[in-house]
Amino acid sequence: MRNVKRINAPYQHSNLLVKPVSDNYAPLIGDNYSPDKIRVVIPVGGKATRLLPLTAETSKACLRLLNRPLVEFSLLSLASQGIRNFIFGVKGYTNYRDLTDYFESGYGVSAKYCIKPRIHIKYQPNVPDLGSADSARINIDYYELNNPIFAVQGDNIFDIKVKHLLDFHKEKGACLTIVLREVDNVEGLGLADIDKNGRINKFVEKPAPKDAPSNLANTGLYVLSPEVRKIFQEKGVQQIIKEKNRLDFGYDFIPYVISTGRPVYGYTLKGNWFDVGTPKNYLEAMKNLLHGGFSTLNDFGGRLSQSEKIWVQGDSTDSEKRRQETICKIKQKKIEVEEAVLIGRHCQIEDGARIVNSCIDNFTRIGKNVVIKNSAIMDRVIIGDNAEIYDSIIGRHVVVNSSCNKPAKISGVSVIADDVTLEEGCTLVSTKVYPHQQIRGEFQNQTIIAN
Repeated sequence: MRNVKRINAPYQHSNLLVKPVSDNYAPLIGDNYSPDKIRVVIPVGGKATRLLPLTAETSKACLRLLNRPLVEFSLLSLASQGIRNFIFGVKGYTNYRDLTDYFESGYGVSAKYCIKPRIHIKYQPNVPDLGSADSARINIDYYELNNPIFAVQGDNIFDIKVKHLLDFHKEKGACLTIVLREVDNVEGLGLADIDKNGRINKFVEKPAPKDAPSNLANTGLYVLSPEVRKIFQEKGVQQIIKEKNRLDFGYDFIPYVISTGRPVYGYTLKGNWFDVGTPKNYLEAMKNLLHGGFSTLNDFGGRLSQSEKIWVQGDSTDSEKRRQETICKIKQKKIEVEEAVLIGRHCQIEDGARIVNSCIDNFTRIGKNVVIKNSAIMDRVIIGDNAEIYDSIIGRHVVVNSSCNKPAKISGVSVIADDVTLEEGCTLVSTKVYPHQQIRGEFQNQTIIAN
């Protein structure tokens, strides 16, 4: 297998006699650190409204980013540290369908990245949850998890040393540890006020910027102590569920635990973290990752040279032929590829095309003199001659009809969902198009939904 990074995290042993542990044991400091015993819960339950229309028919966790499902980055980051056990806290048909169809029990992704021993993936039972914290509650109870749990949100990409985080959690004697990150823009984030020891005094979910207690944002990464299982059963939590019909980590559970006086700590993340919860953030994460912003995966396969961040993928005999055709055009400057660019398998790119800081997914056809800049083009897209695409996301199986006389122009963080056809001459600026439509005309700051 070519261009594959083997993820082999050998277990650490000690000369000390260690007593046998149960299958659910997740030891922290003071024991042999055994990442293979850690359970990771990944709640995937919301409709991802901020990413609409991309998530109208697709689970946020399975949204394509750099030619792979978004949640795969989390799995890789944790698997590279020896973690092997994951539970997807799925809610709703779409989330369950997409995750189980792609990941099943973990065999496929383990083989794809040569993860040995393989990872194991389980799923939330068909019990509807009332939010991210409720999903954690259901899975902790169902799988009888009696030791610290690492909870991860499905739309985040992060670089974190899990052993350091668990050591911090143990050292502080925390009931709950929240991974925080300093941010420049606090809008739309949960924010924590901490004391000099890292204990959280106050937590507010998505306050107005003027009311923000700090610039320390909740990354959606949590360590939950066994005590949390009992907290879920307390009258105060049950009252929240009854009154709000909801149990979300940020809005409900974290403030409640703090209000009871239990030790809740903030672990400040130094590594990279990307919230991929909006189209703008998606594009920013894509560019950062292309430029090496994720240490676990910074070579996407088929890199042309170490001096440039250009990848043209293709492993099989058939895809290698297309790959060499594209590489030849790049070298002959028949097509221009600038800054960081990832081109997937079986792509066909005609002369005169210019691609800058962008990702082109598998089986995409790009016509003559097309310009694609700071954009994501998902798989099986057809883009006609002379089209211009700037700072936008084009979903799967989209057709952008365009010609020299009637070029299509897409810009301003426009988002086109799957299976859409744009007629020649279409102009979209900051516009969202829902799936399965045929569009013609000019649109600005609009949302187009089929009747």
